[in-house]
Amino acid sequence: MTALLAACTADAPPSDPTHDEWDDKLAEREVDYNAALRIAALRLTGELPTLVELDAIATAPDAVAQKAAYETQVQRYLGTTKFTRQMVRYAQDMLKMGGAPELDSAPVFVAQLIVDNRSFLDVLTATKGTCPTYNATNGSFTAADCGNGAPATVGLLTHPGVHAHFFSNLGFRRARWVQETFACTKFPAELATVATDLGALMPYTGKFPFNSIAGKATNGRVDFLDTKSVICANCHSNMNHITPLLAYYDANGQYSPTMAVPVPLPDNPNAEMRDYLPPGEGLAWRFGVPVTDMTSLGRAMAADPAIAECAIARVWNWAMGKNDIVDDAARVPTATIEAQVEAFRADNHNLKNAMYRVFTSDDFVRF
Repeated sequence: MTALLAACTADAPPSDPTHDEWDDKLAEREVDYNAALRIAALRLTGELPTLVELDAIATAPDAVAQKAAYETQVQRYLGTTKFTRQMVRYAQDMLKMGGAPELDSAPVFVAQLIVDNRSFLDVLTATKGTCPTYNATNGSFTAADCGNGAPATVGLLTHPGVHAHFFSNLGFRRARWVQETFACTKFPAELATVATDLGALMPYTGKFPFNSIAGKATNGRVDFLDTKSVICANCHSNMNHITPLLAYYDANGQYSPTMAVPVPLPDNPNAEMRDYLPPGEGLAWRFGVPVTDMTSLGRAMAADPAIAECAIARVWNWAMGKNDIVDDAARVPTATIEAQVEAFRADNHNLKNAMYRVFTSDDFVRF
């Protein structure tokens, strides 16, 4: 019995609380450039690599030469018309639109930014050429302006195809598209450090003051301040500060001097500012980031670090064969792509170069 007790109480080696066994699993992965090339070719060209391309890696004399051969081939893929075709498809998936001329020009614009080595942030700030066409035969783009009457062109934020495709009551579907596409998160967009007790079934968690959006008490026709069931303001505190700018486009994506989206009430009257915000409340991209028009919204978004991280997270998931970052909650830990995001920012937000870095990263070539 004494021996048994001694065995049970013997000091065990102290465990390391910072150790993660998954790190051990990741460290066990081995470099396989042939396998990586097969995946890279499918993503970047839509086709499998040729035997010549595979042999260039297989016959390389050592690991250093294999790495160089692989990286050279990835760079070649990025310069082909097949890559251009893939970028159109990539953008269609990202924007959730395409397949018809009026729905294709927005994805084609994104593809053009990537292929032409322009800053990806032009998707939110470009002042012209946001309705280009794509020639699938030779992989070329033809620049064109949208001409939907907007006071100023602001990337895809004023694109007629976007506004037509995501037309909805009060324009909230457009706001959701902007948030999920470029920030990679659903509403609520911001959470306060400390929730506010409203004496309801759940607290208010937004950063804006609770009464900064419209309700019956402020002469709004929809009561976003209702607390009888869910707290609508948790999402609408951000939505209502953004959406009014998106409400001036009709069902065809044409700009109107007055709001052109309906309120879900009898006779479907068009929305008014009082339906979103109380008198005197200004527009904002985020709490503490005021905007006054679409141009300032685009600039505010482009300056938001979350936009660059979202762009890289989408490329990462695409390269790694993951599902949609928002729809399927396929989140990418910030630490995983931190170096990629920093390189992206330092490189004038060049997404084609970012793709090269992702497809040649250790995480991509190790299995």
